[in-house]
Amino acid sequence: MNLIYSNDKRGKYPESWYAATATPLDPFPDLKGEVTADVCVVGGGYTGLSTALHLAEEGYSVVLLEAQRVGFGASGRNGGQVGSGHNMEQEWLEKKLGKEDARNLWDIADASIDITRKLVAKHAPEANYRPGHVEAYYTAKEAEYAARKRDYLIKHYDHDRTELLSSADMEALIGNPAYAGGILDKTAGHLHPLRYAIGLARAAVAASAQIYEGAYVHSIREGAKTTVQTERGRVIAEHVVLACNGYSNNLARKTAARVMPINNYMVATEPLGDRAKQVLSRDVCVYDSKFVLNYYRMSEDGRLLFGGGESYGVKFPANIEAKVRKPLETLYPQLKGTSKNPPKSGLTG
Repeated sequence: MNLIYSNDKRGKYPESWYAATATPLDPFPDLKGEVTADVCVVGGGYTGLSTALHLAEEGYSVVLLEAQRVGFGASGRNGGQVGSGHNMEQEWLEKKLGKEDARNLWDIADASIDITRKLVAKHAPEANYRPGHVEAYYTAKEAEYAARKRDYLIKHYDHDRTELLSSADMEALIGNPAYAGGILDKTAGHLHPLRYAIGLARAAVAASAQIYEGAYVHSIREGAKTTVQTERGRVIAEHVVLACNGYSNNLARKTAARVMPINNYMVATEPLGDRAKQVLSRDVCVYDSKFVLNYYRMSEDGRLLFGGGESYGVKFPANIEAKVRKPLETLYPQLKGTSKNPPKSGLTG
């Protein structure tokens, strides 16, 4: 089954608050016939768009092929959270890789936040990057462990722009006593993900990259030069960058054999008006310590953008709202009935 088209219409952004509040670029043409380039980038999400932008700025000829619209996949419909570090903790990485490589990985992640802020400021100010990223913990044991982890990062990684949050602080933040504690990371932050992707695409084109949409790549043939074949055209390139994430299908078979579809979902509540400050009193994003975690933040128009609930496999559930309503109303019982008719989105990761 083709993941690119199994849940979404061709050539259209999926319905979401993000799509409703972003200004899309005019559609780029499909690729017809043959073109040549120094680099062909397959995939128009953050990785592909940033690659195309930076290579074009260095003077390389770049062709980017996107099967749908730029920012169509997870880049345009994620939680909008820009976090520090990796999904494995630094002490674990040190034991597995050694302190030098663990430090290098930390520095790469740290630099990515700085690059994101700079790219937003230069190319997509409408994406509205704001600092403030909270890890929330349900148990005292988790909160105590997080505090020790914070101390370790301060001592060994100079990551000191953080603040410990008590259970009372967390209650003041989210309006109920669900959490035993948390950590506020002032280096990390959040943004409007689709506006950011669109801004990167606009900047890449301004730097002379060529973007084609509706250009589904069905094969790549290596040789003295590489041929990237779409349904109606092909690119002859010196180098190819695969930037497809979970949508790579079988373009790279070794990678595809290690990819498992895991879908997570989001909803937007109705505008909460005066109640917004009682739901999230600071302009920060939050994610918590559940195995299938909840993650959320406020939109600029006072909606709670809330992610939670997973499924495994290709197809999205028929009713995404119902999938997310349970974790949302468990954490926020005061919001029962507020997410009945918002734009909504499935997020694939």
